[in-house]
Amino acid sequence: MTEDAIGMSLGIVSVVVLFIGLPWLVFHYITKWKTAATLTTQDEDLLDELHDLARRLDDRVITIERIMDAENPNWRASSLPDASHQPRIQETRR
Repeated sequence: MTEDAIGMSLGIVSVVVLFIGLPWLVFHYITKWKTAATLTTQDEDLLDELHDLARRLDDRVITIERIMDAENPNWRASSLPDASHQPRIQETRR
């Protein structure tokens, strides 16, 4: 091969790499980053389920505190040494 042919093929390879390979590589990783940053539907379903479970557990704790307050208003002071005498009962949002 002559030097002109080698230079021509090297130029073609450089142009292909510069205008096709490099943008493809950049867009490939941009797409990967965008998909990795989002939650899947399974993740969203799991978060919804955990939120519902936490809300139900909070409702149960509030119910137990109401029952304990009705049976023994001073139960907080006797069970927790630093507990305030004010009830923690809050109405939950539905």
